[in-house]
Formats: sequence, C-alpha cells, structure tokens
Amino acid sequence: MNKPSPVDPSNGPVSGPATGPVSEERLDRLAEVAVKVGLNLQPGQDLVLTAPVAALPLVRRIAARAYAAGAGVVTPILSDEGVTLARFQQGRDASFDRAPDWLYRGMAAAYDGNAARLAVSGDNPMLLAEQDPARVARANRANSAAYKPALEKISNFDINWNIVSYPNPSWARLVFPDLPEEEAVARLADAIFAASRVDGPDPVAAWAAHNAALKTRAGWLNGHRFAALHFTGPGTDLTVGLADGHEWMGGASPAKNGITCNPNIPTEEVFTTPHSRRVEGYVRSTKPLAHQGTLIDNIEVRFEGGRITEARATRGEAVLLKALDTDEGARRLGEVALVPHSSPISQSGLLFYNTLFDENAACHIALGQCYSKCFIDGATLTPEQIAAQGGNSSLIHVDWMIGSGEIDIDGIGADGTRVPVFRKGEWATR
Repeated sequence: MNKPSPVDPSNGPVSGPATGPVSEERLDRLAEVAVKVGLNLQPGQDLVLTAPVAALPLVRRIAARAYAAGAGVVTPILSDEGVTLARFQQGRDASFDRAPDWLYRGMAAAYDGNAARLAVSGDNPMLLAEQDPARVARANRANSAAYKPALEKISNFDINWNIVSYPNPSWARLVFPDLPEEEAVARLADAIFAASRVDGPDPVAAWAAHNAALKTRAGWLNGHRFAALHFTGPGTDLTVGLADGHEWMGGASPAKNGITCNPNIPTEEVFTTPHSRRVEGYVRSTKPLAHQGTLIDNIEVRFEGGRITEARATRGEAVLLKALDTDEGARRLGEVALVPHSSPISQSGLLFYNTLFDENAACHIALGQCYSKCFIDGATLTPEQIAAQGGNSSLIHVDWMIGSGEIDIDGIGADGTRVPVFRKGEWATR
C-alpha cells in the first residue's frame, strides 16, 4: 500500500487562506467531488482551472486533489471583481469591443491537447447591475466571440469538464441580504454543500446513486423517442419539437476523449437538444434570470417556426432584447431540460441568482447554442449535419426557468400519440 503524499488532502485541510464560516471538512469533500466525480481527472492530464480570487481556499484544495490524482500541470486563471469594475468605471469606450482572444486561443490549444476544464463560480451575479448596460452587452458579445473556439470544445464535450461553486461573500450578501456577512456566507455555504451532495460521509457514493437515477430518467425518455414536448400551465402553451436523432442525457456522461464526467455540480436535470425550427407557442418564466448583471423577471415570449417573434419582461427587458439580438441563433432554442419541482434546490426556496443552481430548481429552456453531445452518435456528426437535424448555433447559451408545481408536460410521438411526462411539476411515472 502506498503512503499518502504530504499534499494529499485526505491527510487533512490544505493550508491556505482562512475559510471563516465555511466548513473546512466539507470544502475538502467538495474538492474531492470536483476532481473525482466532476472531472474524473486522469493521471497525466493537465487541468485549466478558473475561479474568482475569493475562492482560493477551494482552488488550493482542488489543485492538491488534482495533483494527488496524478495531474500533469494545473493552471489557475483567477478573476477579481474589483478589476472587472475598474474596466467599466475607468476603461476607454473602445475597450468594450475587445477581449483577450490570445488567452482563449491558448485555452483551446490546451483542450486540443486533452486538458480538462474546471470552473469555480462564485462572483456576485449582479456585479455590473449599476454599469452601462450597452457597454456590458458589448463586452459580453466581444468576449463570447473570442471565447467561441474554446467554448466549442466544451459545449461539444470534446473534453471532460466541470463547474462547482464557492460562497463568495458578495454573492452571499445578495442571496441573504438581511443577514450579517459571516452568517450569510455560512448559510450560502450550507446550501452549496447540500446541493452538491457533500454533506454525507461518502459523497462519491452519493453521486453514483444520483447519477444512476438520472440515467434511468434519460433512458425512459430515449425509449419513447418523442418528436416533441408540450408544456402547459399559467402563461404557457408551448410545443418544443425535438431535434432529429436527439438523445436525452443527465448526470455523468462520457466526453469525446472517453472520460466520463459530471459537467455540472449540482445537477438535477435531464436534457436534450430541441429542433431549432420546430418550436411553437408561448411561455412565461417561473423564476427570475440573473444575466449580465441585471435581474430579468417575468419573461414572456412567443415562438413561431422555432424563432422568438415577441418578447417582453417586467424587469430587465432591455437586456433581454439585447441578448436576443446577439445573432440569428439567439432567438432559437439550444436546450430543453426537465427538473421536478421537488428537486432539493427548488425545495430550499432560495433564489441563488446563479444559473448553475437556479436552473436545477425547475424545468428550463436555453436560448442559443446547442450541445452536439445530445445526438445519437453526436461525436461523429459535423456541424452541418447537426444543423440539418435541428441543432442550433449561437454565441450565447442562456438558460431560463419555465417549470413550477403548476406545469404539465406531455410527450408527443411521431404519430401524434401523447404520453404524460410531468403532472403538476413532477414526473408522471415514478
């Protein structure tokens, strides 16, 4: 039996910045889940790791776990809210049409070399709420265009990748505005750890059981080969055609490099690719969407021929419309996902202002880029074939929630037969 390395986190917490109200034991477990379950990092594999500087306690634990698992080189890329704000407060106007394309080319090259990708989220989702929305939109558009070569490696599942979260104080104050900062951070940490399934004695085993349950749901849907899903409820009568040769997925999934990973931690969804030209009807959001530093609430849109022809929101409408005008694909769907209303994140009653969490509280749809992985034999399909089968292409991928305890969903077969999928926000079959 080999002796544990001195840097092996299983020996105890890794030294570094104080974690304050955040449990060091559960932070170690989250790092373990990120490396073993989220990434399933392989010996010799490099890792590109992005995170806010506030998340250094988790970043250092992830790096230690990664090296203990045999990682080649772990390359951290850190962001800072103060630096981000400095650009918007002091930067010249021409700055907002630029992005570090050199950095993203380097990341794409790393993924071409089979590096894994791990993102730690935690920045204040409303950081740019007081900044010029036109500049925010321009900066995001430039960044999306520059990032696309690297993003395509991720959205096409060329590599194993994962996202986890850290309770940044600025995010915690947003979720729990009436609590003192330390208590808010502790409460958000508890919510993150619970949703990420690291509260129990064996998080890796807990994830294995959860992945098996999600795989069963995806298998049931794939067995039916529905041509469309019909959503009905308050403010919603929407028929979402499904892409030709679509495949439902959920939980752990093999990337094209042969490594099975869990891209999102937490996750409660099973998802697939809609047909970009076969969506009809109208739908209303059931939870607010935090996007580009703005809270967009009560979204209502109408689809005709797969394209959004009408859109409104009671709050943040200008930002929504700018997103829809990003490119041709921005008004079409790239994802449809099913999440029961009884999901743990939904039952927490919290609005996280973070799509990674909020999308796992409710059924949702995503505007923009599709996942080529969600096709039968998707790894062998060309972009032209994916488009011909109904897959959408765009610079954006924006998820927003349309599920609740009042939503019913029917699966519609190619012959028009209907099968109950959800009733009152829950799976119709147990």
